[in-house]
Amino acid sequence: MPKKKSALPFEDALAELEQLVNRLEQGDVSLEESLRSFERGVSLTRTCQQALQEAEQKIQILLEKNGTQSLEPFTDEPSAKRIS
Repeated sequence: MPKKKSALPFEDALAELEQLVNRLEQGDVSLEESLRSFERGVSLTRTCQQALQEAEQKIQILLEKNGTQSLEPFTDEPSAKRIS
């Protein structure tokens, strides 16, 4: 059974979600439109969360070595040793 792909790419879903939030924050929409926007926002959030989870799983698979994970802590430095 093939894996179901999201019809909306992550970046597009995030951009649409940001637009919805901005429109709702302005407060000039009707209650009905606010509810529709909220419902769409929940759907977009789930799409984004699923895409991020899938990306994290792919990263974990790529970092796996010899059947064991070799995850390293994140550092924003180019190398762990910094010259003072």
